[in-house]
Amino acid sequence: MSHTQHATSQVARLIPLGQLVATPHALALLEKAKLSTFAIFARHEQGDWGDVDIEDAMANEQALIDGGRLMSVYKLEIGTVWVITEADRSATTLLLPEEY
Repeated sequence: MSHTQHATSQVARLIPLGQLVATPHALALLEKAKLSTFAIFARHEQGDWGDVDIEDAMANEQALIDGGRLMSVYKLEIGTVWVITEADRSATTLLLPEEY
């Protein structure tokens, strides 16, 4: 379990992700890192926020209650990717930080 994954995340809670979108640069980075987009989206969907700081982890937990935006950060050996789910859960985007 990631250090920012809330204890309740151990229960199979799945977050509605809506339409899945990934930028070409994020896809290229994951390919270089030999990671699947499915694995990254699955971590986010299960409430594993990755490498967000404690404030952002707490904001995500609150967003699960009040319907706010969700954000995960995954630091890879060769770079970092972000995953953002819109507040209305209509879409989830995988992107590089500099693409935000």
